[in-house]
Amino acid sequence: MIFLPGCSLADRVVNLDPSYDTHFEKNKFEIKDKVLTSRWETRASQAAVVSKEDTQKTEYDNAKEVLLVNNETNEMVVSQNIFDRTYPASTTKIMTALLVLENLDLDTEVTIKHDITFDDSAAVAMHLKKGDKITVESLLNGLIVMSANDAAVALAEAVAGSEDKFVDMMNERAKELGATGTHFANPHGLHEEDHYTTAYDLYLIFKEVVKHNEYFDIASKASSYIEYKNASGNLQAYDMSSTDEYLTGEYALPNQISLVGGKTGTTTEAGACLVLLTENKDGDDYISIVLKADNHPALYKTMNQVISKENK
Repeated sequence: MIFLPGCSLADRVVNLDPSYDTHFEKNKFEIKDKVLTSRWETRASQAAVVSKEDTQKTEYDNAKEVLLVNNETNEMVVSQNIFDRTYPASTTKIMTALLVLENLDLDTEVTIKHDITFDDSAAVAMHLKKGDKITVESLLNGLIVMSANDAAVALAEAVAGSEDKFVDMMNERAKELGATGTHFANPHGLHEEDHYTTAYDLYLIFKEVVKHNEYFDIASKASSYIEYKNASGNLQAYDMSSTDEYLTGEYALPNQISLVGGKTGTTTEAGACLVLLTENKDGDDYISIVLKADNHPALYKTMNQVISKENK
């Protein structure tokens, strides 16, 4: 199985043993005291909670971390290793999109400051060049639909002025949301050793994105066509397909489950990853996460097993 760096399996991830008790205490006290903003909400009333002991059973063999939460009732339905530190790959872009939606208007035009390239030639990109003029909405389509890494950099610079400052914002926002087992090193998810998260933290971040309909207007697309102008004023076009294989038809959802949208991620170190918002037959929203699946068939098989529980 070849993994493409769309967001480029190590035998194991080292030093990955966060304490649930520490996680909870930081949520409840340290983070609240530090942030003191109106965006803080107590996790007990606003998010699903589960003990660490209840997450240490393995029900799904083809993936490492697996989570399913009823977003209406905050009931934790599935919790496998959800506090174990892991690499997020392009599910990182959920946080990037959140900060963009919180700080920029979709119709804002962005001028690309420099050619955006990556050391890994296989990294997915729109190949944005210095002087290109493109709207935030078009960049978000690149970020979410095709998982373009240069769209992530362009958006980070548009929000914060530089990629480094944006990463600081990512880490601060993660703390505000109680995602204390997370550290971001870039806005796209290409592998770095100090760029990591947990399934539970991704749930907390994605739960915040669920408040933004604009995200799902884009994330529900099987494909997207965008236009922008280069430095010479010439029209450029990009026709992109979704990385979500439910949307593109490679895999079918279980009966009476509807997809609202989500985000994929794949690197060699992270394995195959998927975060989804779905609806069951009664219209209840569920957040589901599968991280470090062995490959894409294992990812979608596991996800179907998980979200099938929404109607039980």
